[in-house]
Amino acid sequence: MYRDIAYYEYSKEMLKQLPKGAFLTVKHEDKINTMTIGWGNIGFIWNKPIFTVAVRYSRYTYELLEKAKEFTISVPLNKDLKKELAFCGTKSGRDFDKFKECNLSCENGKVLSTPIVGDCELHYECRVVYQQAMEPALVDGDIKQNFYPNQNYHILYYGEIVACYIKE
Repeated sequence: MYRDIAYYEYSKEMLKQLPKGAFLTVKHEDKINTMTIGWGNIGFIWNKPIFTVAVRYSRYTYELLEKAKEFTISVPLNKDLKKELAFCGTKSGRDFDKFKECNLSCENGKVLSTPIVGDCELHYECRVVYQQAMEPALVDGDIKQNFYPNQNYHILYYGEIVACYIKE
């Protein structure tokens, strides 16, 4: 059973888990993919609750997200999904059905057509309201050296949180 919550109600727990991994899921037509994220922001911009994610151009998720313009974030709070997060963070959805390979449950979201990872407790459904390509010339030198040695930059997606809920 899921209970609707305010987008900020579990932000401390989400931010504590995020460096360990969460699932970003996207669906376009009959294609569904989930990937592991370890970076993101939650906040309030344009009078809207916003979840910001960074997706590299090289990712299959990027291809789908460019068409779908919506995504879900599923955050494991109590369940140990380290193996699943590792798989989804290192394998491509072009080559694998990650839900099947990891035995993850793909459940319908409440508002959007993009599903959630039902094995997680905390969920955000987001509709892209803005996106921004990183400008390489403006990236700090240390960050550029440590995270972009091959110039594989991210595009930032700002998703309006249209639903937020927790599994009880």
